[in-house]
Amino acid sequence: MKIMELGHIVLFVRDLAKSVHFYRDILGFDAIEPARPGKQAFTSGRTHHELLLIEVGKDAPLPVHGRRAGLYHFGLKIGNSLEELKAAKADMEAAGVHIVGISDHTVSKSLYILDPDGNELEVYVDADPAIWQNDPSAVLTPTKPLYL
Repeated sequence: MKIMELGHIVLFVRDLAKSVHFYRDILGFDAIEPARPGKQAFTSGRTHHELLLIEVGKDAPLPVHGRRAGLYHFGLKIGNSLEELKAAKADMEAAGVHIVGISDHTVSKSLYILDPDGNELEVYVDADPAIWQNDPSAVLTPTKPLYL
């Protein structure tokens, strides 16, 4: 077997309406209609769905942060230029999104944000693909600060 691509992500969320607002209205995913009670799927148009939210209730525990086993973050590519990343940063700041980091990974430039449940997301733009095509180990280059 060989994996062809990362297909989709499913998140448990405490408040579906709040999370739908975040992923649809702030990040720009297209909601797949009709929704089902307690569930909402989204697509960027690449495939049938890339994200599914399942409501688990306001008393569900939040994700644990820091060094631990499990999901650290997932990445969402928004373009290929620093101008696109700067515009995204301005949009997220205007929407009150919590930005927890800004990094230069050599192969990409990234903003790290938290969704309404505290899940960390990387919103990024790719650098010149020749960087990693010529040197696949560039993906492991130490992270540098990025000033936008």
